Amino acid sequence: MDYGRIRSILVARGGEIEVERYLVGDAETRRNTRSVTKTVTGMLVGIARIDPSARVLSLLPPRDVANPDLRKDAITVEHLLTMTSALECDDFVPESPGNEERMYPTDDWVRFTLDLPLRASSGFSYCTGGVVTLGAVLEAVTGEPVEAFAQRELFDPLGIVAPEWQRTPTGQAMTGGGLALRTRDLLALGQLYLDGGRGIVPSEWVERSTRPHVRADEANEYGYLWWLRRIGGHACWAMSGMGGSRVAVFPELQTVVVVTSENFGRRDAHALTDRLVADLV
Repeated sequence: MDYGRIRSILVARGGEIEVERYLVGDAETRRNTRSVTKTVTGMLVGIARIDPSARVLSLLPPRDVANPDLRKDAITVEHLLTMTSALECDDFVPESPGNEERMYPTDDWVRFTLDLPLRASSGFSYCTGGVVTLGAVLEAVTGEPVEAFAQRELFDPLGIVAPEWQRTPTGQAMTGGGLALRTRDLLALGQLYLDGGRGIVPSEWVERSTRPHVRADEANEYGYLWWLRRIGGHACWAMSGMGGSRVAVFPELQTVVVVTSENFGRRDAHALTDRLVADLV
């Protein structure tokens, strides 16, 4: 079967690599895995031990926001981690006021997000702006740039070197997407959660992150910036990025599968990766 523009594949079982293939580039090539970055941001929130019930606006420097609403004041860190903030923000709907394509031309993506109006309900709604805002929360709580905190607390212990962060117009590391890492770096992040955090990420955060918090769609539940689903008949936790990139963690099989893919613009990009992962496991 033709899986399209697959760029690299890694399969590790029991912590040992069983398959490693590079179709473009090599082991040192940094892969722009798009929204896989979001899951990394969730890891950093846990490492920083930020209370999920903390109100977002209370953690950020004081600011006026457009469309003031008591429900906006009540938006918590957990709402942003689970995509349930009730902000009018849906990247899957082009007409949504908070769609990421409307955010990118603005000069302050956090302000753009916090200024959005609210929806009537607070169900799942995929919102990149909310995860960008989590980056601002991280910087406010830790008192340092996201990339410095991430390097010391997460990447250095895993041997991850020279990650390539994209930037927002205000200079903040882009925590909603675009972080470039080596394929083995992605494996290390998946293996970290399979191993319960290994003292790098608190074990209770790993458990909380990979527990269902909301139904995203028919095939997926959602944890703390992790997709929770079944592939090939087995339960997995997945980091997922546009174009079909995937880090799939199968706890029952003690297996991690990494696929980097550039099937951009294809409606079946994620389905192609799912089929490839199912074949591999």
